Amino acid sequence: MAHKFEIWKDKKGEFRVRFKYNSEVIFSTEGYSSKASAKNAISSILKNGPKAEIEDNS
Repeated sequence: MAHKFEIWKDKKGEFRVRFKYNSEVIFSTEGYSSKASAKNAISSILKNGPKAEIEDNS
């Protein structure tokens, strides 16, 4: 698969989510205190992302 979400634990011990496409990190999230919260962030992105507005500031 060319794209995926990854959950990892940072140096502070917080869980973070990053989205990768062809091994390139497209974005990452803030730190979460629990893995469940990180998984909820992924669910929110999947649910709300397709409906998000596009703001062109060029």
